[in-house]
Amino acid sequence: MSTEPETTEDAEPGTPGAAESTPAEGTGDSAEDAGDSAAQEGTAGPSAGESAAEEGPAGPSAGKSAAEEGPGARVAEGSGAAEGAAGRLSEAEAELLAQRAERERIEQRKAEKKAPIEAGAKLSGRAADLLAAVRAVESGEKPAATVFEEPAPAPRRPAPEPVRRPQPVAAETVAAPAAPAPEAVQGVRRVLGEGGAPETLAPQAAAVLGEGADELLRADPWQLLRVAGVRPEQADGFARALLGAECAPDDARRGRAVTVWLLEQAALAGHTALEMPALLAALAQRGVPEPESAVQDSIAEGEALVFQDALEETGAPAPAVEPDDPEEERERPVRVLVGLERYALAEESLADGLARLVNSVPKQDGPAEEWERLAAAAAGSTAELIRAAAGHGLVLHTGGEASLAEPAALLHAARALGLRAWAATHGPVGRDRFAALLRRTGQEGGADVPVATVPGLLSGPEGPGRDTDGALDLDLLVVLDAPQLDVETAALLTESLPDGARLVLAGDPAVLWSVGPGRVFADLLAARICPQVASRLPDPGPLGELVSGIGVGELNQVEAPGKEVVIVPVRDAGEAVHRTVQLVVDSVPRAIGVPAEETQVITPGHGGAVGTRALNAALKERLNPGPGRFGGFDPGDRIVYSPTPGRAVPGRVVKADAEGLHLSCAGGSVVVPKERVEQSVRHGWAMTAHQAVGSRWPAVVVVLPGDAAQALSRPWVYTAFGRADRHLSVVHGVEQALPRAVAEVPAKPRTTRLPVLLAPQIAG
Repeated sequence: MSTEPETTEDAEPGTPGAAESTPAEGTGDSAEDAGDSAAQEGTAGPSAGESAAEEGPAGPSAGKSAAEEGPGARVAEGSGAAEGAAGRLSEAEAELLAQRAERERIEQRKAEKKAPIEAGAKLSGRAADLLAAVRAVESGEKPAATVFEEPAPAPRRPAPEPVRRPQPVAAETVAAPAAPAPEAVQGVRRVLGEGGAPETLAPQAAAVLGEGADELLRADPWQLLRVAGVRPEQADGFARALLGAECAPDDARRGRAVTVWLLEQAALAGHTALEMPALLAALAQRGVPEPESAVQDSIAEGEALVFQDALEETGAPAPAVEPDDPEEERERPVRVLVGLERYALAEESLADGLARLVNSVPKQDGPAEEWERLAAAAAGSTAELIRAAAGHGLVLHTGGEASLAEPAALLHAARALGLRAWAATHGPVGRDRFAALLRRTGQEGGADVPVATVPGLLSGPEGPGRDTDGALDLDLLVVLDAPQLDVETAALLTESLPDGARLVLAGDPAVLWSVGPGRVFADLLAARICPQVASRLPDPGPLGELVSGIGVGELNQVEAPGKEVVIVPVRDAGEAVHRTVQLVVDSVPRAIGVPAEETQVITPGHGGAVGTRALNAALKERLNPGPGRFGGFDPGDRIVYSPTPGRAVPGRVVKADAEGLHLSCAGGSVVVPKERVEQSVRHGWAMTAHQAVGSRWPAVVVVLPGDAAQALSRPWVYTAFGRADRHLSVVHGVEQALPRAVAEVPAKPRTTRLPVLLAPQIAG
């Protein structure tokens, strides 16, 4: 199991990434380059994620090093605020505030539970017992019964009354979070200079570490690891410069910091927690001489949480006689996990919210006869979906692009009964496409179309708004692109639903999983705690046939009389770039009739000779040449804007002035301050598959250079090929690696706790 970022190809500006080998050299070109370093650093086990090389294709042209890209370090969102606080919140800031409020609410609920996870005190009690049990398990001894005894099953109970978070205040009336004081930034800058670290990290470090950041860094130099993009070897160099002879590999401060850093890297790879043996092995690989002590100290200081989850035994015969002595009960195997509080609490809150939906009875929003009449008027799996939603609080719906007609029919039916029914998509492109589908199939028009994006729904600019309790003002919510929900976003959604509401999670389980930690949709499908409706509407045409085959591990040769699918073989990186530009600029517009503005290029990574940076530079030269006077951008440039890590909003550059870079994104205007342009905006003629998920274009050019073979997996190919509506061109340089990836490389597993947390709460 790897603790490095899983899908680094999708790492948006602002996420932790690659860095040079010494602090003095900076922390790398950008956060997106995490994959390049991850491949070089090695992992504690098999590479995690869709591909360790997705950030930059592996091989000779695996991407520019950070030194090649530039010595400076990109700072995260907070660093830009160091130069001056804004008077109003952006959509991204409003979303972050909503997430922060939800985490505070989660922590409050956690504190009210009868048996909270013990952490934050010096190691004792349950945490100490658990760690002692870990050593006993590893040595073959019997685990302590007081630690691993089977908890009593939860009794059947009505769904608990949710604790409502306050209704969000409009962004315009909320002051922006205060930026670090200039003197605080200057103090951190001095400490960084003394330790040989890039002084450009000062605003970000001051924001992350808070008041007294300079003194904290002097007392514990390894706290530099909390700054995005910094790696252990860099923090070690910084510590050596500050501590001198006092710096040692067995320093407890180093052990705790590396433990937390590994858990953060695991979260980037999609894990909500790590199994104890994997964490101990990763610590040893990072030069921590006593890994168990490092984990023990981290738990004692409240920097990590420890859990034990009972595992189901398969094939074991049931005991013939019930033992009289409870001590003699057969012990079940367990796994011991360690995770960050942030994701642990989100996953537990998500389990609570889902259990509330499953165990509660939906509001009677119309006679059962009316629901049945609407279902009978539909056909096949559409009727099944309507019937399932009528009687259950949680329903799962699976299918491809054609299956979107079924959630649309459900929304029409629910609104015909007077329900406040809404849909939410992963991004604005998906929102606009689903809104168009609703208009074609119903009576909605204009601003009345009930569809929003998930971020817009949660942060307030989109959707029905909230009631006086702070819950979303709706009766039915259909979430499309459900595989893109991470545990934090899913927890926010479920806890925002009012009592008696219905939630339908719909999506294609074969696409790439979420950028954030967790595999919510896949876990729920496996748990089978609610009705599941599989669409029987196949995606049409040669493209539908091709993508459907990939979903089951078969790369079929399909008949494409209308040139729906074209394979363009290439021999090297230079030819791949040349043919890609030729396809976008000339061949596809001429032969297919799709202009360059409606053609999207998808490639495995950002770095490398055929990554998004190289392809975008070549495409800009042909499609919108210019000097790039504002951070490399010119008016008319096609871009991808990332307001928060993991989000990718396509748009165009309108202009640049003293306020920043003016963008047109999804029909709205965005102004990105100058200090945030480098980390939040990139050119968008070419993007990665994770950036493209949830969107579709009339024509797509998928570029597979020879050094991208290790980056490929079935979900990646399925996602990339499935973004095309009318035409798909494949610039093919990986030979047999493509069919091999489709047949043999499924999604890499993620360690999550959601199924275990749900099991005792769902009424049997």
